[in-house]
Amino acid sequence: MISYAECSARERLALLLDPGSFHEWLPPSERVMSPHLAQLGVPSAFDDGVAVGRAMLDGRSVFVAAQEGAFMGGGVGEVHGAKLVGLLQRALRDRPAAVLLLAESGGVRLHEANAGLIAVSEVMRSLLDVRAAGIPVLVLIGGANGCFGGMGIVARCADYIVMSDVGRLAMSGPEVIEASHGVDEFDSRDRALVWRTTGGKHRWLTGDCDALVEDDVAAFRAAAIAAIDVSKPLTLEALEQEHALLTKRLHALDTIDTTDRDEAALLWSALGIADARQVPELSVEAVRALRTA
Repeated sequence: MISYAECSARERLALLLDPGSFHEWLPPSERVMSPHLAQLGVPSAFDDGVAVGRAMLDGRSVFVAAQEGAFMGGGVGEVHGAKLVGLLQRALRDRPAAVLLLAESGGVRLHEANAGLIAVSEVMRSLLDVRAAGIPVLVLIGGANGCFGGMGIVARCADYIVMSDVGRLAMSGPEVIEASHGVDEFDSRDRALVWRTTGGKHRWLTGDCDALVEDDVAAFRAAAIAAIDVSKPLTLEALEQEHALLTKRLHALDTIDTTDRDEAALLWSALGIADARQVPELSVEAVRALRTA
């Protein structure tokens, strides 16, 4: 068992994909770097924190991008975003079996705020174009930095999300919430709280991810292979189903005592999960069996 969370972006690519099949576009040797970081005196990376290219997965052609959480938390800047957009646009031309995004990002890179925001919006638009063309987009989340901010939105635009129990997914990260609303609203140092409200088990129980796996590269590979043909049409019916899920969750929230600090467990209970407070201690296999819808 090899921890997905502890691997670098390129280690994940090497272990997840068919051996030796990854061909990188704009590799570090090309030195396509952010034009902004050097002006601010900030160290740059030769790949701007993301590796993109083509590969094989179980003998099937895929396009893949892997964000490097060790560089600026996987933050999206102008070049980083452009590489993701280019990958998605090339998928429209070459039509691989699927596009895989190994997401690990805190969201927009604050050093490139406006450029990063525009980049994320272009990634979302391109991702939806790929989905509309019938090419599945799979997002894998299990890195130490989680998937937050604009990349959290990008992930929820995809066909299929695979998360490990140590993965995290949300719009705003814990530190951002605390900085904006205070520690009484969200204590980012409370790691148990962070995982209860943004972690893989929570996202599985609330229907925000499609597969929950162990923190194991082989488990992510198996889940990606199983989902490679999963395409969810962008139809009115699909949107109505999503709204029904959100409405159910909203009504469940009406029953929650917000003075109870374990709001996540109260929500799970309201969604029909028995012995909800035991969820953090349960195995991944046990939690997978709990989802009611």
